[in-house]
Amino acid sequence: MQFLEHLELAILIPLLGGIFVLAFHSRPRLREASSILAGVLLFLYITQLLGLDPAQDHLRTLLEISPGLSIAFHLEPLGLVFALLASGLWVITTVYSIGYLNGNAEKNQTRFYLFFAMSIASAMGIALAANLFTLFIFYETLTLCTYPLVTHKQTSEAQSGGRIYLGVLLGTSIMFFLSALVITWIQAGTLDFVSGGILEGKLGGTASVLLFTLFMLGIGKAALMPFHRWLPAAMVAPTPVSALLHAVAVVKAGVFSVLKISVYVFGIDFIAEQDASVWVLWLAVATMLIASVIALSKDNLKARLAYSTISQLSYIVIGAALAWPAAALGGALHIVTHAFGKITLFFCAGAIYTATKCTHVSQFNGLGHKMPFTFAAYLLGALSVIGLPPFAGSWSKWLLVEGSASTQHYIVLGAFGLSTLLNCAYLLPVALRAFFKPPSPDVAAAGPGIREAPLACLIPLCATAAGTVLLFFYIQPLYDFLYPVFNP
Repeated sequence: MQFLEHLELAILIPLLGGIFVLAFHSRPRLREASSILAGVLLFLYITQLLGLDPAQDHLRTLLEISPGLSIAFHLEPLGLVFALLASGLWVITTVYSIGYLNGNAEKNQTRFYLFFAMSIASAMGIALAANLFTLFIFYETLTLCTYPLVTHKQTSEAQSGGRIYLGVLLGTSIMFFLSALVITWIQAGTLDFVSGGILEGKLGGTASVLLFTLFMLGIGKAALMPFHRWLPAAMVAPTPVSALLHAVAVVKAGVFSVLKISVYVFGIDFIAEQDASVWVLWLAVATMLIASVIALSKDNLKARLAYSTISQLSYIVIGAALAWPAAALGGALHIVTHAFGKITLFFCAGAIYTATKCTHVSQFNGLGHKMPFTFAAYLLGALSVIGLPPFAGSWSKWLLVEGSASTQHYIVLGAFGLSTLLNCAYLLPVALRAFFKPPSPDVAAAGPGIREAPLACLIPLCATAAGTVLLFFYIQPLYDFLYPVFNP
């Protein structure tokens, strides 16, 4: 089992998958099989890493640039959970992509699968990063690898969305993230991720508030307002890309970085003692509520889901900013529970488009009788995102609420309650229209021609919807695995 400690395999496996995708560019079945096989192998490799003891120093240094500055990987529970989530959902999303891309006769499929693989490789680098420098390198690589996916359709709208995507994410990371990294290097003398943080006794007061704020604004993938516009702009991409952005890699890489830096650079206790997160907490609360209100106004389903994601990401930032172990653990669990709920919703949006070419909620009246599995799966995903039991999202939201009450942030507690009501208001009407309203003119005109999307679309969305229920009953092993990260 010595090969398991070669952590760079987590990056090499998807890259090799990408090479085979290129090699079989003229043979679609083999190209698609290569992508699925790479995903399965990566998932199996990550599951094997779970068997290693994270308490031991599993450190793999690839390149030492100068003493204390290197590209290196290590094992720790939070990163392993993110790696397992991204690799597992890559397999499901690839199967879904086959049905979606073929069902909509999308062009440039080889390029799609290639950059999808490169994006997952970048996400693995983020998940296993042993220091801030490595995290920053792969964070930037992920932005660049997902740009061709956002602009996949090559239309003027796609190009415009891609420019916003690239401009906001590169701009925030270079202006704020890189600046915060340099300040940390100067003040702490190291960029290594260390349990309890590296800034104790090196920084305090207003300086700690400013540094924490720089990091949180610099992680543009967490979509805090006003640096959120890239996410709705990226909705011009095909739905499998939207699923990648919202559940598998990009936004989850953002909020994962928020938690990783909070725990291993600052330390939860240090944030609480210095009140370092005071500005970020209220910015995240405002983002959570404003994005939900905007989602209410969107008739386009993908746009509505995009603003829903912005709101839900703020839950995780709030979990870190509350600087309370239960809240931070709730934020970590929310990365997983939100991923399953939101990827289900995007899969359903793509399946609806594939089967009907409808994109707006107002067009969905009566569709539930034509596409019962799709809209039933949508309802399960929506209930999980809302946070109702017996669905996975209820556990992470419970811990976030507990953290708000324990730290006596009653305004935050009230904001969570209001946000949940807004979740109901913009998510549930989609399913209610489909099942209980008379058919819209578009649906009536199509008549018996409307049916469920291809099985390659339908099976993944049913699987992730089932995952939102299964996670509710089997959340304890995940909770136990992550607990030591926030309660050292």
